[in-house]
Amino acid sequence: MNVNSTLFAQIVVFLILAWFTLRFVWPPIMKALDERAEKISAGLSAAERGHEILDLAAQRSAETIREGKEKAAEMALQADQRAQQIIDDAREQARADAEKAMSDARAEINLEVARVKDELRERLANLVIAATEKILLHEVDAKAHAKYLDAIKMDL
Repeated sequence: MNVNSTLFAQIVVFLILAWFTLRFVWPPIMKALDERAEKISAGLSAAERGHEILDLAAQRSAETIREGKEKAAEMALQADQRAQQIIDDAREQARADAEKAMSDARAEINLEVARVKDELRERLANLVIAATEKILLHEVDAKAHAKYLDAIKMDL
């Protein structure tokens, strides 16, 4: 065996193997590597978009929470104002009711005072008649002298 012919045969086999590899094996490997690179690139892009969406969602949720807190504070303020208004209205109503009760009581007292005065005038008139009867030693007719008795009552 000659080194030259073996070397030449090995070079020919190597070149055939290289050609075969470049022609049939290398393209599917490169295609698979390119597809894998595209998938990785798409995954990285999707991850980046996911991070952006997550950041946007975090901003929106923070804004929503802030708005919710503001609305809750506003509602609490409105509730406090409404409660104060109800308390003020109740005070005013109680004050009006108290004034009405006082007015009614004064009117009732005035009526009672007038009734008692009339009753006292009547009693006084009867006492005067009784005293007059005893003084004059004869009977005085109250019905006959009603006009005079009414005048006496009015004077008292």
